[in-house]
Amino acid sequence: MLKVDVFDKLKILTDAAKYDVACTSSGVDKKASRGGIGSATACGICHSFAADGRCISLLKVLMTNSCAYDCQYCVNRRSNDTPRAAFTPRELAELTINFYRRNYIEGLFLSSGILKNPDYTCEQMIEALRILREEYRFSGYIHAKAIPGADSLLISRLGMLADRMSVNIELPSQSSLKLLAPDKSKHSILTPMGYIQNRIQENTTDLVKYRHAPKFAPAGQSTQMIVGATPETDFQILNLTEGLYHKYKLKRVFFSAYMPVSTSSLLPPQGTKPPLLREHRLYQADWLLRFYGFSANEILDEGHQSFNPYIDPKCNWALSHMEYFPMEVNRAPYSDLLRIPGIGVTSAKRIVAARRTGPLHFDGLKKLGVVLKRAQYFITCGGKIADGLKITQDAALRSLMSDTALGMYRLGLPETVPEQLSLFPQPRLTQEDVQKCLTGQI
Repeated sequence: MLKVDVFDKLKILTDAAKYDVACTSSGVDKKASRGGIGSATACGICHSFAADGRCISLLKVLMTNSCAYDCQYCVNRRSNDTPRAAFTPRELAELTINFYRRNYIEGLFLSSGILKNPDYTCEQMIEALRILREEYRFSGYIHAKAIPGADSLLISRLGMLADRMSVNIELPSQSSLKLLAPDKSKHSILTPMGYIQNRIQENTTDLVKYRHAPKFAPAGQSTQMIVGATPETDFQILNLTEGLYHKYKLKRVFFSAYMPVSTSSLLPPQGTKPPLLREHRLYQADWLLRFYGFSANEILDEGHQSFNPYIDPKCNWALSHMEYFPMEVNRAPYSDLLRIPGIGVTSAKRIVAARRTGPLHFDGLKKLGVVLKRAQYFITCGGKIADGLKITQDAALRSLMSDTALGMYRLGLPETVPEQLSLFPQPRLTQEDVQKCLTGQI
């Protein structure tokens, strides 16, 4: 490891942390205690925007990018020839607090490569957070990555210092982990995830009995999966996501389109485009699982294991289940309203509240935030459809497809027809495929 100054360490270790996307709004409101500094706001952290338009950011950094593991997909793998650096706990704590005092950041996202062994790495992270919390009395948001393989007592101590914890599952199956990350296993990842969940539940019970009991990871835990480095389908990834939410009560599952950083023959070659469309569709489907009452088997199934590249998962489900539509908005229960394209959680709640005072009409729906361009093909108001509208699957699909995709089809440009992005060989969508999509055969 080269001897470098703190600024050079900062450049190396912030750049090395950019591939980890599992950071988001803090999910916790917290004020500093008397004499302390900093706070955490539930509305957002890490380059996200608060309700009042503020951009809230945090220092996203690794404790070290030196790693004892040789995960083929990771830029920090042991065999990769890259500059190495490591912060001392005090260096990292002082950097964080100085950045905060200059109003550069509002919190810290801390992860690390495996230096020596998992326990030693976890101890270094704990000491950095201890200095921040106890010596500088910093009450701002801290997200810490649990180190798979570390002793449960160390993970417990880390959770008492952090607001949110996460354990990255990385790859969607044990076979992929064995192939690309032989130093890791499903057991080594899920064990700390389960321990964190149990500690959160125990701590919740303690807080009911004792109001001032110390809090363990009050903002919960999250995880990340890499998409496109291995051949698992969207259906497999979505089912795993649903299982993680149910079993471990995660706050978020993040998806990261694989960026080719390795020349390994086990991975897609460098220069391959990252599967950004798959990542986007997975986030849309994840939203349906968490807020719209969908199950993974409703969104995809054994016969349809990839997302439709032309329309989002909710619209795709609606077009495949036209027997439920058109739906009368003045009578449909809240759970059914959520299944209508163009109606979100907020607009569904507004509809339920507004129709108590009188019947709703199409003009009123627009004022409530409903996207009528989508919703009009799936609803009636007072038993009537929108003026001059013909409700058919074909008409709805043509309206729901992006203007770009539909325009390319009409112009007959097969070379520009969007494909389902993947880093593994798939049949390319043709004009015939588009025609099937338009006629409801896909």
